[in-house]
Formats: sequence, structure tokens, C-alpha cells
Amino acid sequence: MVKAYTQEHVYKHPWERVTSASWRKYSDPENKRTLNHVLAVDTLNQKLDPQTGKLYTTRALIIHAPGPWFIRKIVGQDICNCVESTVVDGRNKSMQLTTRNISLEKFIEVEERIRYEPHPDNPSGWTVCKQQTSIRIKPFSALASMAEKLEQKCAERFMKNSVKGREVMERICKYLESEPASGVSL
Repeated sequence: MVKAYTQEHVYKHPWERVTSASWRKYSDPENKRTLNHVLAVDTLNQKLDPQTGKLYTTRALIIHAPGPWFIRKIVGQDICNCVESTVVDGRNKSMQLTTRNISLEKFIEVEERIRYEPHPDNPSGWTVCKQQTSIRIKPFSALASMAEKLEQKCAERFMKNSVKGREVMERICKYLESEPASGVSL
């Protein structure tokens, strides 16, 4: 069984500001209090393709493992390692992030896709964010019957964390708006 959901959010800020905020989301100390499930973020690779102008970035994230405490006890781990792959196409104003867990995959598979693009109704002033998340708890031993309930609990936690992420992005966008001559900062 797979629990999947899609969310869409409109930032009333231009694409350049929103994508700049996305890069800063985990680094600001104030945001670390809000996004306290994210324990560490490291850039593993960054490459700019000179022909297409696309920026490719891979980051490692360490997060506090989702799910009830008793499941974390059973799997023997309370952190989860994830890889985030980002493609920024500045020419076409598109930023896509794909995040997957690389630990605990024996028990759970999570994939989150986020795409930022100019909003069709106000392309120079607004940005639409489309988020798709799928969560699959792999049935194991006596807990097989609980997989669907666990997927639901994990989905609820991811949705709550998504709201926190949007709050952080809005806060950063407002900060960037007040900066003189704010531009895209990588």
C-alpha cells in the first residue's frame, strides 16, 4: 500500500525570490527551530551545465525519523538519511527538488517532489509550488497489518512539516524582499 498526496501553494513573491529562499531554508538558525526534524544538510555535488544553463545539486539530509516511537525502537534507528537532487533551470524559471530516503528503505520508502514555477496568472510576481509525496511502509513480520495506519501517520507528519516549510519559505521571502537589490544567491 502506498500513501500519496499532492499539495499546491502560491507564494506571492517572484520565482527568483522563492528559489533563493529554498536554498536558505535549512541554514538560518531561526528556521532550525521551526524545522527541528532536519538535523543536518550537506552539499555533496553542484554542477552548472554551460550549454543548458541548468544547475544540478545533490545534498545529503539527516532527519529525525518519522513515525511513532515504538516503530523507531523496532527498527533500531531514530534518524533517517536522505538525498535531495535539485535541478534549477534559470532560463525557463523552473526549480525541481526530489528527495528520497536512503536509510530505513527496508522498512519505508519516501519520495518527495517539489516544483517551483512562475504562477500563470502573475508570472512576474507569484510562484506556484507543487509538492507530491509518496510514502510506502513495507510490511514486515507481525506489523504487516499496521502498515496502512503507519503510512497515514507518516503522511500526517509530512503534511505538518510541509506547513512548517512553507512558513519558513514565506519568512525568508519577506526578508529577501526587504534586502536591497536581492537576487538569486546560491
